Amino acid sequence: MTSLLTNAKAADISPPVPTAHKHRRMSLWHLFLFPTALLFAIPLVQMFLASLSPQAELLRFPPPFIPSHLTFTGYARLFASSDVLLWLGNTVLVSSVAIISNIVLCSLAGYGFARLKFRGRNFGFLAIVATIMIPTQVLMIPTYLLFSRIGLVNTLGAAIVPWLATSFGIFLMRQFFLSIPAELEEAAVIDGCTRLQVFLRVVLPLAKPALATLAIFTLLGAWNDLIWPLIAINDPGAFTLQLGIANFQGARRTDWALLMAGNVVATLPLIVFFTIAQKQFVATMTLSGLKG
Repeated sequence: MTSLLTNAKAADISPPVPTAHKHRRMSLWHLFLFPTALLFAIPLVQMFLASLSPQAELLRFPPPFIPSHLTFTGYARLFASSDVLLWLGNTVLVSSVAIISNIVLCSLAGYGFARLKFRGRNFGFLAIVATIMIPTQVLMIPTYLLFSRIGLVNTLGAAIVPWLATSFGIFLMRQFFLSIPAELEEAAVIDGCTRLQVFLRVVLPLAKPALATLAIFTLLGAWNDLIWPLIAINDPGAFTLQLGIANFQGARRTDWALLMAGNVVATLPLIVFFTIAQKQFVATMTLSGLKG
């Protein structure tokens, strides 16, 4: 009898055996999020289907959502009759330089405003943040005159230089660095690290989510920038992807097949990049602290 009670108690306190397949429970949020995601996905699906539609169906009003048959004529004409690969390469170059320079410069400036104490720190930071409220249109004419004097107009450098650093990036990195416990840096200083070593070995590894977020926003801004390159660049050899696609749309006639195919080519890299970096993007809201 005693052995039976002992076995029964052991069976009661034994941990449950994990199941091989664990199903996630549905919540009421899914009833709201799924239609919202579908609503945002419909334009992308329509753009992709329109790029595979015959030219005659694209000229109808309204054009059919699902084409009668799929054709790659638009893509064939895009790569044969335009310099889309050159424009894509220019855009990748501009975006890559913008991402690298923002990660380096904005992280250094943000760390300086967050941790270093110097005269005029608060005023300088407020002055940088205040530039976010200035409309871009107000700065176009002075920027164009400045670039014209230094010889950057009508070159690819005109599209690169404005994205070397952004006030939003400095603000983002400064706010993230303020959320990191200062005790971590003090411990590294006690161990003999210099300020630069603390920044490189302690702070930057913790700032990977913020750096990924900064990279995403910088990529979206530099990749989709159209107004400034439209003003500063007239040489077809220096066109970015958005500027080249804008030439497919004229005042009297729009080549919808080329336009839709070009938009798909311009959108796919952004979707791939965001899919890779979305975990780091979400993790920006989850900040690590000290244990124990």
